[in-house]
Amino acid sequence: MKALITGVTGMVGSHLADFLIENTDWDVYGVCRWRSPLDNVVHLLERVNKKDRVFFEYADLNDEMSLIAVVKKIKPDYVFHLAAQSYPQTSFTAPIDTLNTNILGTCRLLEALKLVMEEDKNYKPVIHVCASSEVFGRIPAAMKPENGIHEECPFHPASPYAISKTGTDLLGRYYAEAYGMTIMTTRMFTHTGPRRGDVFHESTFAKQIAMIEAGLIEPAVMVGNLKSLRTYADVRDAVRAYYMLVTVNPIPGEYYNIGGDYTCEVGDTLNTLISYSTKKDTIEIVVDKERLRPIDADLQVPDCSKFKAHTGWEPQISFETTMRDLLDYWRNRVSRGEIFLTR
Repeated sequence: MKALITGVTGMVGSHLADFLIENTDWDVYGVCRWRSPLDNVVHLLERVNKKDRVFFEYADLNDEMSLIAVVKKIKPDYVFHLAAQSYPQTSFTAPIDTLNTNILGTCRLLEALKLVMEEDKNYKPVIHVCASSEVFGRIPAAMKPENGIHEECPFHPASPYAISKTGTDLLGRYYAEAYGMTIMTTRMFTHTGPRRGDVFHESTFAKQIAMIEAGLIEPAVMVGNLKSLRTYADVRDAVRAYYMLVTVNPIPGEYYNIGGDYTCEVGDTLNTLISYSTKKDTIEIVVDKERLRPIDADLQVPDCSKFKAHTGWEPQISFETTMRDLLDYWRNRVSRGEIFLTR
């Protein structure tokens, strides 16, 4: 079996590659751009160089010909489409790039797969299209379902990123219905852990705390909106869910909410991370207006019963373990003398 991962150099893609190597006998093909940072996959490079079950292929979501070439060459049995411009805050200043990469890029990939399937009628890959819980956007507290946001809640995207993921979501479902492709779409809620990018709230908190502990910055954590409600999953639980999505009776055109079982305000997440710090008694919290979004998705609490009933998946890693591992990840990077933007 062969799996193709777009976005393999990201947090989720790299953890998914790790999971597949450890838990299957599949060959893992990762799509990379020539400029893709390799920090998250350094531990895989020896395997790549030896062609030991891990292979990196050049392609770009903005170049359909490169996607066609990769799909024709590999003919993967499973496709995990994770690549995206995935930073909501960035999407406010780069909306065109976000929409192009996430909507048109998804369309280009699905068109490439459809083309190869039309050329080879025996080729029938199982495809995962990763959307986002951000598609649900702002849900007034009075309208939030009692058991959390379910799959049939209306979309109300609150950023260009969320709009782009709405397009991604609908494209996956369209190609499944129109062309009989085995595509499932997921709306993953907040998922984090080691390798999380520092543009996300819990990761920038952890990075700043690690830098404070090392004496690199003043003992003040810069923050944005601390009142937003989030439900957290560990990235290692998330990739296990993605594996089960494509292997446990995959149903073409289905769509699922996936998320953890620990819910709190962003401010509580910050307080948890500070409580683990060796400098917890000296750290101040400072609101930075530049970290505030023009509009925010504020009640991100999922109802994952549909996916759990279909696959039997349950989150296994506790919120506390995830936060400790995230903080240790940044401590390790700081201890190696890496230099970071103070964002």
